Amino acid sequence: MQAALLFLAGSSLLVCLLLVALSCSARPPVTGLYEGRLRPCPAKPNCVCSEDRQVDSWVAPLEFDGSSTQAWEHLKEVLQEMGGTITRQGDEYIWATFRTKVFRFVDDVEFRMAAEENVIHVRSASRVGYSDLGLNKRRIEAIRSRFSAAIQNSGRLEAR
Repeated sequence: MQAALLFLAGSSLLVCLLLVALSCSARPPVTGLYEGRLRPCPAKPNCVCSEDRQVDSWVAPLEFDGSSTQAWEHLKEVLQEMGGTITRQGDEYIWATFRTKVFRFVDDVEFRMAAEENVIHVRSASRVGYSDLGLNKRRIEAIRSRFSAAIQNSGRLEAR
């Protein structure tokens, strides 16, 4: 009985260490715009994108009325408040990373400003694994909620 418990504990520890090693060793994905748009999601349910035409991975872009510059600044503030690390940013593109709470996996979140449409396109994807159990979609919806609140509280812009 004691040997079985030791085997189980050792196996559990080994699995946990393997998961931690995977989360630390995952190579950064190819990010950035492709033909002026965010990259489509791979054929895995751990990604959402507003510029992806696949029904399963589609999520609405962030919408705003008013200054795109102010909307962009609000978005950066929201990302930092939520614990994101902005890795790359420009006038029309932001790449941020987030770590999951339990296993500390890195997820990549990208944004593309489409000022002429008054929207910010979004993409959120896990670096490792197959399914994220809806985490990326929930993250984008949380960003959307905070972004809308930040815009409404500023009084200068309106979320649509």
